[in-house]
Amino acid sequence: MFNTLDFPPISGEKEDLLRLYCKLLSRWSSEKVRLTGPRDEETIWKDHIRDCLFGLSLLPRGGRIIDVGTGGGLPGAAWAICRPDLEVVLLDSQSKKTNALSSMMVELGLKNVQVLWGRSEEIAKAERESFDLATARGVSELGIVAEYLAPLVKVGGSILAIKGPAYLDEMGKVGDRWNDLGLGDPSVFSYINGDRQGFLISMTKTSPCPDRFPRTPGKAEKSPWWEAKR
Repeated sequence: MFNTLDFPPISGEKEDLLRLYCKLLSRWSSEKVRLTGPRDEETIWKDHIRDCLFGLSLLPRGGRIIDVGTGGGLPGAAWAICRPDLEVVLLDSQSKKTNALSSMMVELGLKNVQVLWGRSEEIAKAERESFDLATARGVSELGIVAEYLAPLVKVGGSILAIKGPAYLDEMGKVGDRWNDLGLGDPSVFSYINGDRQGFLISMTKTSPCPDRFPRTPGKAEKSPWWEAKR
């Protein structure tokens, strides 16, 4: 069973900024670097920006969050617009994307956003367990995403993965081993965005992440942590 999320009310200056962000994503994706799959504004608005806003009710009341593999800044930039009380780090390993993002954040005038070029494994070593929430959208399967995010989050914080229907199979692969990363059992939230059903998987950080995480870049995909003997 899962909880159902409603679309949050967004209006005024925040909606204007989100619409401007949509225009910037369309422009940069067309002219400079591909930041989203679609390039027309209405599809970006419906399938990407609106899609990310369902997660707003699951964000902490304040503090720092990090969006890993942010691409065009989704969901982190959309959340930063709606929640100026949060400090949001947008992390991506492709410099073309982070350069584009930096320019867009200046145009949007967002003072609560930091854009970083790098890998989550590197940031986890430099700022281990310092974030209140870590998120990823469209990065990899759930168990791998959990390995990327868990070392970033402080005890008492949470990770939040935005997933499609495949989340159920991905969750089944890991079984009851989430605590190996210092995470509690997943809570699943469902939402309907147009004709698409999406899912947000939330896990609370219940204990420190073991020192062996993060592993070296590329290890998470090649050697799933949940398959190792306890």
